[in-house]
Amino acid sequence: MTTATHPVEPFVHPALFYADTDQYLAGTVSFIRTGLAAGEPVAVAVPNENLALIRDALGADGDAVRFLDMREAGRNPGRIIPGVLRAFADAQPAGRRVHIIGEPIWAGRSPDEYPACAQHEALINAAFQGREVSILCPYDTSRLDERVLADAHATHPVVIPAGSTAELVSPAYDPDGVVARYNLPLPPAPGAGPEVFGAAFAEDSLSAVRHLATEHGARLGLAGTALENLALITAELTTNSVVHGGGTGTLTVWPQDGYVLCEVRDKGRLADPLAGRRPPARDQRGGRGLLLVNLLSDLVRVHTGPEGTTIRSYLGR
Repeated sequence: MTTATHPVEPFVHPALFYADTDQYLAGTVSFIRTGLAAGEPVAVAVPNENLALIRDALGADGDAVRFLDMREAGRNPGRIIPGVLRAFADAQPAGRRVHIIGEPIWAGRSPDEYPACAQHEALINAAFQGREVSILCPYDTSRLDERVLADAHATHPVVIPAGSTAELVSPAYDPDGVVARYNLPLPPAPGAGPEVFGAAFAEDSLSAVRHLATEHGARLGLAGTALENLALITAELTTNSVVHGGGTGTLTVWPQDGYVLCEVRDKGRLADPLAGRRPPARDQRGGRGLLLVNLLSDLVRVHTGPEGTTIRSYLGR
C-alpha cells in the first residue's frame, strides 16, 4: 500500500481499523478535533456504546458535535445515506467541508442485514463524489469477521491500519464490485399458510390488494405507526411496479424472526443502485417511493437483474 493524499478528490472516505478502545478513540477523536479546529461541522453516527466513549473523551468540545445512535438512525442501512449522511451534509452552508464519523457495521448485525451494509458502504463513494465531505468509518478488527474486514478494503479508497495513523491507499478498492457481489437473490417467500398473504396485482387491483395486505399485517401484530408504515410501503412498492416494473407484480406479507416482511416482485430492472438512497431535489416531482420505503423500514433488501426486481421490507412488531 502507498500513503494516501487528498488534494485532487474533495471527497475523503477512509476506513479506520481498531482493535481496542484506545485505538478507537485515538482515531475518532483526532478526526473530530481536526474538523472542529477548522471550524467545520462535525457529526458522529456510531452505536450508542461508542457514542458514550467519544462524548466522554471530547468533554466540552462535544457540545459542538451532532451525535446520532447508529443502532437507531442506521438500523436500515438503506436509510443511512439519505437520512443520516446527506441529511447532515446538505444542511450545512455551501462551500464548507463536513466531517462525519459513520459506523454502520458492528458485531451483532444479522446475516440478513450485512449485504445491505456492505452495499451501503460501497455506494457512499458515488453518493458523495466531488463533494467537500470527509467520512470516517470505524471497523472493529477484534469482533468483525475476515469477510467484513476484506469488504472494508474494497469499499474504502483509503484505510488506516489498527494502531496506526497512516492513511494508505487500498489496492483492493472496488465499490462497484461489492454492489454487484451482494446483489443476491433473496430466499423465496413462503408460498402458503395461515400466516402468509400473497396476491398478484395490476393497476385495477392495487387498492384491494393493499387493503388486504394491511389487514393481514394487523393480524400479525402490527399496530399504530408500524401498521401505517406497512400501508405506505405496500402503496409505494406496488405503485412502482405498475409504473416502472411492467404493470404487474406479486405482493407477499408474512412474519419472520420478530418482523413482518413485505415483499414485492415484478419484471422491472432497477438500473440505479442509488435509487431510494438520495434525497430528491426540492423541485422534483415523484421519485420518492423507494426513499420513503427506506426511511420507514427497519431493513430493506433488494435484488435486481434481467428477470426482474424483488424488494423486501422488514418491519419490527
